[in-house]
Amino acid sequence: MFNKWGSAAYRFRKVIPLAILAIILAIYGIFGTKLDERLSQEGWDDPGSASTQAAKIEQEMFGRDSSGDVILMFEGLDRETEIKAYLDTLQSEHPDEIKQVVSYFDNHQELMRNGDTAFAAVALKGDGEQTLKDYRKIKPDLEFEGMEVAGATAVADALDEGMAGDIHRAEIYALPAVGLLLLLVFGSIVAALMPLLVGILSILGSIGVLSVLAGFTQVNVFALSVVTLLGLGLAIDYGLFMVSRFREELDRGQAVPDAVRITTATAGKTVVFSAAMVAVALSGLFVFPQAFLKSVAYGAISAVGLAALLSITLLPAIFGLLGKRIDVGTIRKTRRDARRIQDTWWYRVPAWSMRHAKALTVAIVIALLALTVPLFGIKFGGINETYLPPNNEVRQAQAHFDETWPTLRTDPIKLVIAGADNAELAQVYQQANQVTGLADRFKPVHPTKDGVTVLAAGISNRDDNGSVVKQLRAIDAPEGVEVYIGGTPAMEVESIEALFHRLPWMALYIVVATFILMSLVFGSLILPAKAVIMTILGMGATLGVLTAMFVDGVGAELFNFSPGPLMSPVLVLIMAIVYGLSTDYEVFLVSRMVEARDNGATTDEAINYGTARTGGIITAAALIMIVVCGAFGFSEIVMMKYIAFGMIAALLFDATIIRMMLVPAVMHLLREDNWWAPKWVKKASAALGHNQVVVAQPGRSGRPATGNNELVPFNELINRLQHED
Repeated sequence: MFNKWGSAAYRFRKVIPLAILAIILAIYGIFGTKLDERLSQEGWDDPGSASTQAAKIEQEMFGRDSSGDVILMFEGLDRETEIKAYLDTLQSEHPDEIKQVVSYFDNHQELMRNGDTAFAAVALKGDGEQTLKDYRKIKPDLEFEGMEVAGATAVADALDEGMAGDIHRAEIYALPAVGLLLLLVFGSIVAALMPLLVGILSILGSIGVLSVLAGFTQVNVFALSVVTLLGLGLAIDYGLFMVSRFREELDRGQAVPDAVRITTATAGKTVVFSAAMVAVALSGLFVFPQAFLKSVAYGAISAVGLAALLSITLLPAIFGLLGKRIDVGTIRKTRRDARRIQDTWWYRVPAWSMRHAKALTVAIVIALLALTVPLFGIKFGGINETYLPPNNEVRQAQAHFDETWPTLRTDPIKLVIAGADNAELAQVYQQANQVTGLADRFKPVHPTKDGVTVLAAGISNRDDNGSVVKQLRAIDAPEGVEVYIGGTPAMEVESIEALFHRLPWMALYIVVATFILMSLVFGSLILPAKAVIMTILGMGATLGVLTAMFVDGVGAELFNFSPGPLMSPVLVLIMAIVYGLSTDYEVFLVSRMVEARDNGATTDEAINYGTARTGGIITAAALIMIVVCGAFGFSEIVMMKYIAFGMIAALLFDATIIRMMLVPAVMHLLREDNWWAPKWVKKASAALGHNQVVVAQPGRSGRPATGNNELVPFNELINRLQHED
């Protein structure tokens, strides 16, 4: 199948690039440019949870609770007249955005004053996404000497700006840095541009696809950063593997049409299955109810799929057009023909690992398990101002407000009570105020309407959210009375509960699906089992490192973030990404081993050959991905740092001790068992074109020496590689 695809790509090499470029630019131009206005700030909650139901009832009955939208704090009450005039002007100049301004300087309620500081609460008119749009219209006028700006919408805007900065940073710093790395790897300007071209087009296309999806379903703004990070990194990696294999085939003396076909049938097939496994890992996010996770999955899967599609369509066609001119613009002579593979670092390390297989396996497994230990101390929370840098003005203002007026926190716990008369309401009210951990007693948010009452109270410490919700659930409501626990604290608790309820199903789905896919790629049942176990070990170590950093605070000052509880959806997301990346590199490495094995190599020869031929490229790919992640590691948003550093840690583990040392050691110990599979698995693998690559024996002209094409025996292939110079 992939042989035919490669031949078709060469045959239509003049049409394919123009068609793909036109389609990508059209998708981006028509849809992608509208993405910003379609993205959502919402989607963190479980739609079927009690907190969501409580919010729905409150909004339908009383409208959106806008009391905590924007908080303006003023110091120096001797300027009362000046402050009042400013607030009056702000409201009069924005009648379409501001619903009301409740201010100490109007009502002189002592509740809104603390010493020499007082505040005004600005309620915005818009609902849903319009709330943030309204805030951004009044934001330029939120300038007054000594004034601090806080509130839920102000925090949301600061988080959104931080995410927008991530994309800009990737464009300004990551792409040029990646370009330089590719130039060092390939030594040729033209060859280096190929992976970059795939990366840029993949991002443009996936932005367009994301915009289309946003027209039908809720797409969280955070999805754009994840799509850019994952899509750009993997697209460049896939391009790197394709270019490397094409140049390798040219070096062997293959004619350009054969080099294109073989590249597509080998590296191209591997790219497709690798992308499929990343997509499968990401599709596990659909198990969870939060729209945030679903939107990230939509975007990331489209980016990965597009990267793979471009790699097996656009690149083979361009290879056919360029031929040996792919080395045009050479700035240094690469040494890909200068040494025997036995003399390379990538051959010697796995050879050493196999000589010390038992001791090395035990040592590495113990080390990875030790790095996993911090994971047992992980804590979960919700998104709030602490996800911003400690020196962020909005975060500092929100912390100041919460400390000065703890009973008026903008994220209170709520009770929505329906169907209660006064006596029943008093019974619920009395039980609610016996709950420990509250900053103050419950108070009505709105006057009772149609039998619905909303009570709210602040929680003294966010760490007590779970305890408070648990106590409130124990309220013995009178018969016929419905009590819904709502507010941000309840939403966070229920989000964590959804995580632990659905996580086993996600894990089972991902493991089974990737096991089946790898069985088809490798034609073995043992190799996929080994891959899954190693991926889990690596992921555990990665999550342990992340917990030590972002929960326990290792490196917090250096990287400018505050340690604390993590959002449960973000943990699920990083698990899917790390699992996908790990299996991605596993496929590239083991596929070359299987290829060598099916050409007559022994197990140890196949291990050495596969690692030697892919070690340098996998390392370069990991380094490029780390550079891309590094740009996002400087994000102002903690959860983006979490994902970026998680990917960096996973890549470091994968590209070094796991792929170069643990994989060769374990495969050496398994010996012939590595390749075992029932006959039906072998047949299914063969039906997908597995190990049916026809490699032409080149003559002096670079074309087949005879009219027959045949598989190159492994021993002859190794002999050629040893004497290429």
